[in-house]
Amino acid sequence: MTDGPGLRIPRRLVAAEPGWTTSADVIVVGSGIAGLTTALRLRQRVDRVLLVTKTVLHEGSTQWAQGGIAAALDPGDSPQEHLHDTLVAGCGICDVPAVTALVHEGPERVRELVALGAEFDLDDAGELKLTREGGHHKDRIAHAGGDATGKEISRALIAALHRVQDDPGIEVIEHALVVDLLQDEESRVCGVTLHVIGEGQMDGVGAARSRAVVLATGGLGQVYSATTNPSVATGDGMAAALRAGAVMADVEFVQFHPTVLWLGPGSRGQQPLISEAVRGEGAFLVDRDGVRFMQGRHPLADLAPRDVVSRAIVDRMLETGEDHVFLDARHLGREFLEERFPSIVARCRELGFDPATELLPVAPAQHYASGGVRTDLVGRSTLDGLYACGEVSCTGVHGANRLASNSLLEGLVFAHRIADDISERMAGGQLPQADPAVEATDGTLATGTAPADEVAPGEDAALLDGSARVQVQAAMTAGSGAVRSAESLATTALALQGLALAATSSEPGPESWETTNLLHIGQVLTLAASLREETRGGHLRSDHPSQVDPRWRGHTLVVRGSDGTLSTTFEPVPEQDLA
Repeated sequence: MTDGPGLRIPRRLVAAEPGWTTSADVIVVGSGIAGLTTALRLRQRVDRVLLVTKTVLHEGSTQWAQGGIAAALDPGDSPQEHLHDTLVAGCGICDVPAVTALVHEGPERVRELVALGAEFDLDDAGELKLTREGGHHKDRIAHAGGDATGKEISRALIAALHRVQDDPGIEVIEHALVVDLLQDEESRVCGVTLHVIGEGQMDGVGAARSRAVVLATGGLGQVYSATTNPSVATGDGMAAALRAGAVMADVEFVQFHPTVLWLGPGSRGQQPLISEAVRGEGAFLVDRDGVRFMQGRHPLADLAPRDVVSRAIVDRMLETGEDHVFLDARHLGREFLEERFPSIVARCRELGFDPATELLPVAPAQHYASGGVRTDLVGRSTLDGLYACGEVSCTGVHGANRLASNSLLEGLVFAHRIADDISERMAGGQLPQADPAVEATDGTLATGTAPADEVAPGEDAALLDGSARVQVQAAMTAGSGAVRSAESLATTALALQGLALAATSSEPGPESWETTNLLHIGQVLTLAASLREETRGGHLRSDHPSQVDPRWRGHTLVVRGSDGTLSTTFEPVPEQDLA
């Protein structure tokens, strides 16, 4: 294990003393498919569940999922074929047992969603209408409302939750930002500190205690200037787990979706996604001269895995000097496009583009974090009492590049596994209630968390002002974005370290906490990306263009030590047959 080059992360964010307390058997943080499924299943097995969400229930990242959910539901398909496609997309570093669990349990989980009330699109025979997306060799993508699958799944899960909200055993707290994790004297996670917004005051910090915590907080998209992720995706769960000492895995593997509507060089924040399902129905990419450049690039051409398509787009933009390419869906026809992709068509027209009559300008933008909090097959992190599910986690399913529409399925499958494991452990007395360790109060560090360590108060513990977010995003986009090199990564690392050292004691609050979380995640991501000297999946190194170097077949692990220093190690994975 090696240390990062002088890189130190504080144990916690500066925050006020908790002014109130609450407790539950389990705290679930997040209201996407992972969080809602975990909470609902846990409530069937434990006495009290607390579900906290950063904004409101229906604004989780799941609602933005357009394409669908992948599962071997067709008689002509099989879990083994789904497994193979996932391993190929993951470029040799998926964890096979995790993928095996995903593809074998996935079909049943999707059918349970239907039984719960999710209304997927059906064919004339009343069966699920299945389509295809990049990297899949079979039609196995179930969708709803044409291109509103995530929204429909979220609706069904929230409706189920509302049916049990009168149950005193389940409590929902909205507008609640988790600041840090609570830990006992032995570092076991036993709750969270959180700030509730909208109570007429900024200082709404409280302490919620529990026997287990499940992070389902989504991704880190807002660390970049342009992303398909919503504004709430500021890496809060990843950053809190990192500061608490959980092992992080494969954070350098960031998926850039190849077809994000290009709105101009100054466009920032959440960008409009053009679902891969559009190419699944026959749309194709062309350059400024109308040339189809995916032909001959990969056997699946325009339906190649996302990293392949994104890399091809970047290459073609460099060749032509343009900052975008085009997606041609005109031949699909107005009637088909409006029926199959109503949300995408409507959004494009709002922005002045008509996919039925015009080429759509597209370019890659950040879309999904394949890495995150390292977990095992039942969602346990390396810290006892802490679980992670969905995009915040790294189960090993995605490897270097997520296969299209596996994200919703991963959240669904591993939420069930987590709920079952927690309930079994509680029944066996393995997750007892513990008290947070007491620490000395020095006025600069949050109290009620873990014992104070060697990270001194002052510069290392200071919060970034919310206005520094654009600087973090600019540095990450320029040097740790879609294309990286040793030089660009070093420049980004220096820029982020400069922001950290220049930080003052900004007023604690949601904006400064989120921005500081983005800084911490950006530092870890840049460190991991600088170590992996190869091009693989979502990690494109221009100075190491050789793809899939066998020396790098494995996971990059990062952990914060008791002195605040980040250490890294490399964990090889067995060779996989990807033929």
